[in-house]
Amino acid sequence: MNTASTSAPPAAEPEPEPESAPTGEPRWLTHEEQLVWRSYMEASTLLWDHLDRQLQRDAGMPHVYYGLLVKLAEAPQRRLRMTELAMLAKITRSRLSHAIARLEKNGWVRREDCPDDKRGQFAVLTEQGVQVLRDTAPGHVEAVRQAMFDRLSLEQQKTLGEIMKIVAEGLQPSEAGADLPWLR
Repeated sequence: MNTASTSAPPAAEPEPEPESAPTGEPRWLTHEEQLVWRSYMEASTLLWDHLDRQLQRDAGMPHVYYGLLVKLAEAPQRRLRMTELAMLAKITRSRLSHAIARLEKNGWVRREDCPDDKRGQFAVLTEQGVQVLRDTAPGHVEAVRQAMFDRLSLEQQKTLGEIMKIVAEGLQPSEAGADLPWLR
Protein backbone atom coordinates (compact mmCIF):
# COMPACT_ATOMS: atom_id res chain seq x y z
CA MET A 1 0.00 0.00 0.00
CA ASN A 2 1.32 3.41 -0.95
CA THR A 3 0.87 5.54 2.18
CA ALA A 4 3.24 8.47 1.55
CA SER A 5 4.36 8.44 5.17
CA THR A 6 5.90 5.08 5.94
CA SER A 7 9.60 4.45 5.64
CA ALA A 8 9.34 0.92 4.21
CA PRO A 9 10.01 0.65 0.50
CA PRO A 10 6.78 0.75 -1.48
CA ALA A 11 5.40 -2.51 -2.78
CA ALA A 12 5.20 -2.90 -6.50
CA GLU A 13 2.05 -1.02 -7.35
CA PRO A 14 0.52 -0.06 -10.61
CA GLU A 15 1.29 3.44 -11.76
CA PRO A 16 -1.44 5.89 -10.73
CA GLU A 17 -4.15 6.44 -13.24
CA PRO A 18 -4.31 9.76 -15.08
CA GLU A 19 -6.05 12.65 -13.35
CA SER A 20 -9.09 12.13 -15.52
CA ALA A 21 -9.60 8.65 -14.01
CA PRO A 22 -12.64 8.00 -11.82
CA THR A 23 -12.15 9.25 -8.27
CA GLY A 24 -13.04 5.94 -6.60
CA GLU A 25 -9.41 4.79 -6.41
CA PRO A 26 -6.77 6.88 -4.57
CA ARG A 27 -4.22 8.65 -6.72
CA TRP A 28 -1.25 6.69 -5.38
CA LEU A 29 2.15 8.33 -5.47
CA THR A 30 4.49 7.16 -8.17
CA HIS A 31 7.83 5.69 -7.13
CA GLU A 32 9.56 9.01 -7.87
CA GLU A 33 6.91 10.95 -5.91
CA GLN A 34 7.41 8.55 -2.98
CA LEU A 35 11.15 9.24 -3.03
CA VAL A 36 10.61 13.00 -3.11
CA TRP A 37 7.98 12.89 -0.36
CA ARG A 38 10.09 10.74 1.94
CA SER A 39 13.20 12.83 1.36
CA TYR A 40 11.22 15.97 2.18
CA MET A 41 9.76 14.41 5.35
CA GLU A 42 13.14 13.16 6.55
CA ALA A 43 14.91 16.44 5.81
CA SER A 44 12.22 18.65 7.37
CA THR A 45 12.04 16.50 10.51
CA LEU A 46 15.82 16.48 10.90
CA LEU A 47 16.11 20.22 10.19
CA TRP A 48 13.41 21.15 12.70
CA ASP A 49 15.04 18.90 15.33
CA HIS A 50 18.49 20.34 14.62
CA LEU A 51 17.28 23.94 15.00
CA ASP A 52 15.18 23.11 18.05
CA ARG A 53 18.14 21.48 19.81
CA GLN A 54 20.39 24.44 18.98
CA LEU A 55 17.91 26.92 20.43
CA GLN A 56 17.24 24.79 23.50
CA ARG A 57 20.98 24.53 24.12
CA ASP A 58 21.79 28.21 23.48
CA ALA A 59 18.67 29.96 24.77
CA GLY A 60 16.54 27.44 26.64
CA MET A 61 13.62 27.79 24.25
CA PRO A 62 12.06 25.77 21.45
CA HIS A 63 12.23 26.92 17.85
CA VAL A 64 8.58 28.01 17.82
CA TYR A 65 9.22 30.44 20.71
CA TYR A 66 12.20 31.91 18.90
CA GLY A 67 9.99 32.44 15.86
CA LEU A 68 7.45 34.31 17.99
CA LEU A 69 10.15 36.60 19.38
CA VAL A 70 11.38 37.29 15.84
CA LYS A 71 7.87 38.15 14.62
CA LEU A 72 7.45 40.58 17.52
CA ALA A 73 10.89 42.12 16.93
CA GLU A 74 9.96 42.79 13.29
CA ALA A 75 6.57 44.34 14.16
CA PRO A 76 5.98 48.07 14.56
CA GLN A 77 6.62 49.02 18.19
CA ARG A 78 7.54 45.33 18.75
CA ARG A 79 3.88 44.48 19.35
CA LEU A 80 1.21 42.46 17.60
CA ARG A 81 -2.34 41.48 18.35
CA MET A 82 -2.42 37.90 19.53
CA THR A 83 -4.65 36.85 16.62
CA GLU A 84 -2.23 38.37 14.10
CA LEU A 85 0.75 36.74 15.82
CA ALA A 86 -0.98 33.34 15.65
CA MET A 87 -1.57 33.86 11.93
CA LEU A 88 2.04 34.91 11.25
CA ALA A 89 3.39 31.97 13.28
CA LYS A 90 0.92 29.52 11.67
CA ILE A 91 -0.13 28.09 15.04
CA THR A 92 -3.40 27.70 16.90
CA ARG A 93 -4.50 30.45 19.26
CA SER A 94 -4.36 27.94 22.11
CA ARG A 95 -0.75 27.02 21.36
CA LEU A 96 0.11 30.71 21.05
CA SER A 97 -1.49 31.51 24.39
CA HIS A 98 0.54 28.76 26.07
CA ALA A 99 3.77 29.94 24.39
CA ILE A 100 3.18 33.58 25.34
CA ALA A 101 2.54 32.54 28.95
CA ARG A 102 5.95 30.81 29.00
CA LEU A 103 7.65 33.78 27.33
CA GLU A 104 5.99 36.11 29.87
CA LYS A 105 7.29 33.94 32.70
CA ASN A 106 10.81 34.42 31.30
CA GLY A 107 10.26 38.19 31.09
CA TRP A 108 10.73 38.23 27.30
CA VAL A 109 7.16 39.20 26.38
CA ARG A 110 4.27 40.93 28.11
CA ARG A 111 0.60 41.11 27.26
CA GLU A 112 -1.33 44.34 27.00
CA ASP A 113 -5.07 44.75 26.68
CA CYS A 114 -6.32 46.20 23.43
CA PRO A 115 -7.89 49.61 24.18
CA ASP A 116 -10.51 49.41 21.41
CA ASP A 117 -11.44 45.73 21.84
CA LYS A 118 -12.16 44.38 25.33
CA ARG A 119 -11.43 40.80 24.22
CA GLY A 120 -8.27 41.58 22.27
CA GLN A 121 -4.72 41.50 23.57
CA PHE A 122 -1.31 42.49 22.29
CA ALA A 123 1.89 40.54 22.74
CA VAL A 124 4.77 42.96 23.29
CA LEU A 125 8.47 42.12 23.11
CA THR A 126 10.28 43.40 26.22
CA GLU A 127 13.82 44.78 26.35
CA GLN A 128 14.87 41.50 27.93
CA GLY A 129 13.32 39.66 24.97
CA VAL A 130 15.20 41.91 22.55
CA GLN A 131 18.44 41.07 24.36
CA VAL A 132 17.71 37.34 24.20
CA LEU A 133 17.27 37.65 20.44
CA ARG A 134 20.51 39.63 20.10
CA ASP A 135 22.36 36.96 22.06
CA THR A 136 20.73 34.00 20.31
CA ALA A 137 20.48 35.15 16.68
CA PRO A 138 24.16 34.66 15.69
CA GLY A 139 24.21 31.00 16.75
CA HIS A 140 20.81 30.36 15.23
CA VAL A 141 21.62 31.89 11.86
CA GLU A 142 24.85 29.87 11.78
CA ALA A 143 22.89 26.67 12.50
CA VAL A 144 20.46 27.51 9.67
CA ARG A 145 23.28 28.36 7.30
CA GLN A 146 25.25 25.17 8.04
CA ALA A 147 22.20 22.90 7.95
CA MET A 148 20.66 24.27 4.79
CA PHE A 149 22.17 27.10 2.77
CA ASP A 150 25.78 25.90 2.81
CA ARG A 151 24.57 22.64 1.25
CA LEU A 152 22.72 24.25 -1.66
CA SER A 153 23.86 26.20 -4.70
CA LEU A 154 22.34 29.63 -5.28
CA GLU A 155 20.14 28.11 -8.00
CA GLN A 156 18.96 25.34 -5.67
CA GLN A 157 18.17 27.92 -2.98
CA LYS A 158 16.10 29.95 -5.45
CA THR A 159 14.27 26.84 -6.67
CA LEU A 160 13.58 25.64 -3.13
CA GLY A 161 12.20 29.07 -2.21
CA GLU A 162 9.89 29.07 -5.23
CA ILE A 163 8.68 25.54 -4.49
CA MET A 164 8.01 26.23 -0.80
CA LYS A 165 6.13 29.43 -1.69
CA ILE A 166 3.84 27.48 -4.03
CA VAL A 167 3.21 24.80 -1.38
CA ALA A 168 2.56 27.38 1.37
CA GLU A 169 0.19 29.41 -0.79
CA GLY A 170 -1.75 26.28 -1.70
CA LEU A 171 -2.21 25.39 1.96
CA GLN A 172 -3.60 28.81 2.93
CA PRO A 173 -6.94 29.15 1.17
CA SER A 174 -8.46 32.59 1.45
CA GLU A 175 -12.12 31.59 1.32
CA ALA A 176 -14.31 31.92 4.40
CA GLY A 177 -14.41 28.84 6.59
CA ALA A 178 -10.90 27.65 5.65
CA ASP A 179 -9.47 25.26 8.24
CA LEU A 180 -6.29 27.08 9.22
CA PRO A 181 -4.45 26.74 12.56
CA TRP A 182 -4.79 30.37 13.64
CA LEU A 183 -8.56 30.20 13.13
CA ARG A 184 -8.89 27.31 15.58
